Amino acid sequence: RLMADPGIVRARAKIEATIAGARIFLAMRDAGEDFADYVWSFTDGKVLQGDGRHVPTKTELSERISKDLKLRGFKFVGPTIVYAWMQAVGLVDDHSLDCFRRNAG
Repeated sequence: RLMADPGIVRARAKIEATIAGARIFLAMRDAGEDFADYVWSFTDGKVLQGDGRHVPTKTELSERISKDLKLRGFKFVGPTIVYAWMQAVGLVDDHSLDCFRRNAG
């Protein structure tokens, strides 16, 4: 059914990885591990501040998180996509120095 949905990526491996990732997430929850606590543990609960001049595509931290997610069974979580995700969820503030959103978190 999902493979026929034109509104999503229809790569079987990515669909299967998404379903498997949801199961891993639920297993973590069922074991009493909060995903937000897990994620923020990598930064000691603090937003990481970029320098405002250079935005990396990956970092040592995104490589560590990627490796840990892969050990847990998640797929398609390489260090570059993990870094983009870190920016999207607010773990890192990479807004440029003149951006009104810098330090808004």
